[in-house]
Amino acid sequence: MLELVVLCLGALLLVWFCIWQNPKRNRKLPPGSMGFPIIGETMEYFSLYSLLEISPFMKKRITRYGPMFRTSLVGQKVVMVTDPELISGMLKQEIMPPIQWFTQYSVKVSGEDQFVLSASFHKYLRSFFMHQLSPESLMTGESIREIDQATRRHLNWWATQGAIDARQMVAEYVAKKIGYDEPNAAEKLSENVRAFVDNRTSLIPLNIPGTAYHAELKASRNLMKLIDETFEKRKASKINHHDTFVDHLLEELKKGDTGLDEAIARDLVLLFIITTSEAITLSITLAMKLIADHPKVLAELMKEHEAIIESRVEDKELEITWEEYKSMEFTHMVINEMVRVGNLVPILPRKLPKDVDINGYTIPAGWFLVADQTVLHFDPNYFDEPFAFNPWRWEGKKGHTGTKTFIPFGGGAGFCVGANFGKLQIAIFLHHLVTKYKWSEIKRNDISRGPVLSLPNGFFVEISKRK
Repeated sequence: MLELVVLCLGALLLVWFCIWQNPKRNRKLPPGSMGFPIIGETMEYFSLYSLLEISPFMKKRITRYGPMFRTSLVGQKVVMVTDPELISGMLKQEIMPPIQWFTQYSVKVSGEDQFVLSASFHKYLRSFFMHQLSPESLMTGESIREIDQATRRHLNWWATQGAIDARQMVAEYVAKKIGYDEPNAAEKLSENVRAFVDNRTSLIPLNIPGTAYHAELKASRNLMKLIDETFEKRKASKINHHDTFVDHLLEELKKGDTGLDEAIARDLVLLFIITTSEAITLSITLAMKLIADHPKVLAELMKEHEAIIESRVEDKELEITWEEYKSMEFTHMVINEMVRVGNLVPILPRKLPKDVDINGYTIPAGWFLVADQTVLHFDPNYFDEPFAFNPWRWEGKKGHTGTKTFIPFGGGAGFCVGANFGKLQIAIFLHHLVTKYKWSEIKRNDISRGPVLSLPNGFFVEISKRK
């Protein structure tokens, strides 16, 4: 009897495995493998590899299946796309990008729930955030002054300590941007963002004390508590503030006809905190490493920024102006090359609300279409010596971020609304860094991917003022 039970269980498992490997057999799916049930091919996909190479996971499957293949990651059925024409078509489609990234690899809304917004409401939110972070808003608002002052203060402090903490500097500015002005605001924000990010690669979502997933949920709840306090304080204030995201969201809530409610508004602030803090922190860290490794790039940056300082007639220590920022041609070339090799947002996911036919294949509703821009940005067909850090490749190329082969900030309905904000912060940081400070690695700091950038052994840099 025991042998019969084991045999039946084995047969059931085999049938389950076959069904998992061949879903929707009445339709022609892209080639590929779904891995093991539930787990899929997640473990291999998240294996670490070096900064300047294509993921072994992607390389192997592109060789075997071509530029479009199916797989299963973190419990979701996925079709990976690497061809620029296919990606361009995908980004133009009215496919709703999920606020969550797959299942547990982004913000835990209120600690547990997830939501996917309608396409029309997503358009409204994009319009709202684009207005807050547009070049016009950044140019006329207090953003440049706040970023400039925070950058000066932190660089000066780091020089006295001999070490850097980019997260702390970014957290200070993000705290101001959302209106969180409690004592030690930047420290509290930085601590919880660090806890969230450091534990986000928990492949098994077990909410048990001591697990990475539990620590990640705890950090997101702490951040939500912080956001709740900010909302309540701003709502109770008799002063009409108009200088933070929370204030602007509260104004939108008063309109009552946008479809926005307070729960979603608070979740959006949480999303802004996580994505902005991590993206800019990684950008600053990556920029310092790449520039230090390439003395010619550093020399050209110093030349450009020292010329900006010399052009100031009245006061050499004035804050950066919008006109100066726009004149930083080589700096923008460095930023473009940094985001090309860094691929800070390596994938662009879209969840399908209905069946979609692509190149003779049918991708079922509920599946994810995922564009891998890392493969695109390292393709020798589009970039000479793609694994070399060479800012001069962008010389004379303006408006290139909208091309099919260079999509560091996404495209279509999924274009990153914070792209201008992030580039402004990095440019101001580089201005003060290269003209007033020198830095060097204390020990070799290797940057890895998995597929998101990570520093397995930290980033140890000695920094001091230039004489």
